[in-house]
Amino acid sequence: MGEGAGERAGEQQPETPSRYSRTYGGLVASLLVTLVVVLAYVGLRALNRDELDVRPEPVDYTEAVAAAQDSGITLVYPRELPEGWIVTRLDFERGDRPAWGINLLTDDGNFVGVRQEDADVDDLLATYVDEQPSEGEPVSLDSPLASSWRTWSDEGGDHAFSTELPPVDGSGTGDTLLVYGSASAPEQVELIRQLVTEPLEP
Repeated sequence: MGEGAGERAGEQQPETPSRYSRTYGGLVASLLVTLVVVLAYVGLRALNRDELDVRPEPVDYTEAVAAAQDSGITLVYPRELPEGWIVTRLDFERGDRPAWGINLLTDDGNFVGVRQEDADVDDLLATYVDEQPSEGEPVSLDSPLASSWRTWSDEGGDHAFSTELPPVDGSGTGDTLLVYGSASAPEQVELIRQLVTEPLEP
């Protein structure tokens, strides 16, 4: 072999990048591009699709009312619900001073609560509406329970109506009834007109 060939054979050839390195880098870049495309697609779908329906399952309040009536306890309940409304929760506290509550959602998803309790209206307002709500003008409503109702509101836009129920035994004072929530005043009046204490039909 000639001298030139030996020198060329002894020379170090320049290193070439491994095929694995180039493949790994391309894979990372490809994954990044795919991720960006997926995120963009998900974002566009979120902007264009309708809001998901997350309304809870409705609760049947008639069984609780019937059981209380069988025990001699008079509870306020809706004779019928306005169209599209659902009951989402019931609260019943037994004892010498029973307390009863119904949580509802309107067809637009606004909240309305009904609270019946042997308590001062100021205490109920502080618990369920605001510690210092503004009192409006009293109103007369077409209600089977009471014709005269006091009105309330808070800075957050919630409304409330309160009245004193007649005593069950004809003596002393009756429970305080509070209707409240983020639903509009007309929506709450719509419910008030359906509230009764009459015995449930079998």
